[in-house]
Amino acid sequence: MKVEPNKVVSFHYRASDKGEEVDSSHARGEPLLVLIGHGSIIPGLEKALIGHVAGDRLEVSVAPAEAYGEHRPGWTQRVPKKYFQQPERLRPGSVTTLNSRESGPRTVVVLKVGSSVIDVDFNHPLAGRTLDFEVEITDVRDATPEEIAHRHAHGPQGH
Repeated sequence: MKVEPNKVVSFHYRASDKGEEVDSSHARGEPLLVLIGHGSIIPGLEKALIGHVAGDRLEVSVAPAEAYGEHRPGWTQRVPKKYFQQPERLRPGSVTTLNSRESGPRTVVVLKVGSSVIDVDFNHPLAGRTLDFEVEITDVRDATPEEIAHRHAHGPQGH
C-alpha cells in the first residue's frame, strides 16, 4: 500500500541540521504515526513520503519554507505569566507551548523571565534551518473514518 492522503503512516526518522541531530523517533522508542494530508507533519517531509511503501528508506533535505519557516527577526512579544503552564519552571532558552485563542497552541522560546511577564520568541526553534531526514517507513494502512474526522492518527489503544 502506498503513502497517500488519508493513509496512516508509521515511520522512524532522524532529523539533523549540518550533521547535528535535532530530533529522532528513536529517542522515543516508537515510530511516529501520522495521518497523511492533514498537516500532521511538516509539508516537505509529508511530500517526500507520498508514493512510498512500508520498508522503504529515504533521505530527504527539507528547506525552511517547507519545514518550520524562515527565521523572522524581532518576532518577539512580552506575555503575562498567567498564559503559561508552570511559569516558575521557565528559564531563558526554555522551549514551551503558549496557548492562545487566536492561533491555538504555539511553540515558543523563552528569552527573558520577569516578575509578571515572560519575553518569548515566536519563531519555532528549528525555523530558518534546512533539515536533513533519514526515514524508514514501517507501516502504511487505511485511516479509519474516526481518524479522518479527528484529522489525526490514533495509536493501537485508540484515541
